Amino acid sequence: MRPIPEKILNLCREKLITAKSELLNRIRENLHDYRSRDRGGDETDQAADVLAEGQFLVNQDRLRHQLLEVEIALAKMERGIYGICEETEEPIEAERLLSIPWTRLSVEGAELREDISKRHAK
Repeated sequence: MRPIPEKILNLCREKLITAKSELLNRIRENLHDYRSRDRGGDETDQAADVLAEGQFLVNQDRLRHQLLEVEIALAKMERGIYGICEETEEPIEAERLLSIPWTRLSVEGAELREDISKRHAK
């Protein structure tokens, strides 16, 4: 198994740290926006509030999931196992890591996982 070149590893680390910072800022901004909304009013306003709360929770959950993926990638870097496909246990393509630095799967691994998922869905 060939190690990831240091240059690629450093670029991915920078991208992950930037992504983490951006995600944390978006989580904070969403929370601030949600808390600063006007509440109350008639039944229509209250229904709109419930819908807005649902959307807020879905967005926050999605952002937290993305943040978790970034944190996992950074932890793998620290442990020296970054860039290894969880499905095939082979190195993930450098181009893939540069475009999706938090990915856990190589192209082949993603295809394998998708095939398995499709078989179980039937």
